[in-house]
Amino acid sequence: MLEVLEEGVSVTEVARRYGVVRQTVHGWLRRYAKDGLGGLADRSPRPASCPHQMAAPVEARIVGMRREHPGWGPSRIRWELERAGVVPLPGRSAVYRVLVRHGLVAARKRRRREDYRRWERPRAMDLWQMDVMGRVFLAGGTEVKVVTGIDDHSRFVVSAKAVMRATARPVCQALTEALRRHGIPAQILTDNGKVFTGRFGPGPGPVLFDRICRDNGIKHLTAKPYSPTTTGKVERLHKTMRAEFFTARGGMFATVDELQAALDS
Repeated sequence: MLEVLEEGVSVTEVARRYGVVRQTVHGWLRRYAKDGLGGLADRSPRPASCPHQMAAPVEARIVGMRREHPGWGPSRIRWELERAGVVPLPGRSAVYRVLVRHGLVAARKRRRREDYRRWERPRAMDLWQMDVMGRVFLAGGTEVKVVTGIDDHSRFVVSAKAVMRATARPVCQALTEALRRHGIPAQILTDNGKVFTGRFGPGPGPVLFDRICRDNGIKHLTAKPYSPTTTGKVERLHKTMRAEFFTARGGMFATVDELQAALDS
């Protein structure tokens, strides 16, 4: 500053000799003119404000949601915020960073986009996954089943039918109700349970579930034996239902009808 202001050396010459760009010298001159020597002290490169920074109440809300529901991840929390009308709505990655910052999830090494392979159909109604959920008990201790179905693309639940026994007739009734309510998918994927397929059974031909699929032009796919990850989306639905529905309301339903009404709600 002294060379430029008192000795009259050009900004270009000073910048060249000290190994900086001319804009830096001009910036120091402005800071010196405004604040004197104190204006030349080192400053943090951090901006004074960040218009995209998450509001503190939203961050506190995210932390509270995670602590109240430890099974909720960034996507679910963001969905709940959108459902509650939070504006501006933070992105999934912003929610994830909040969880990491507060020690609620462990930071994971970032994977490359090409490392991911999504096992998901490109459109809704291309494929339904269906299964039977067991270990569901009424207030009196009676075990019942829930026939579940989920759309492979949209994750929309197409079936959650409570039945006393998961035999062919009630399972197929759940299927026909789902078809009547939501339409006909191109394909349905199930495991190799005997209510779904006669592939490994002793019978001479297809079971009722197979016949309903055939009559409606639906291609019935079955998973490889001992491969539960093939129907992973409907299995994940079961996990969510146990954690957020049955565990929280365990033993409060006296009858199947009460259970069904709660499931529908």
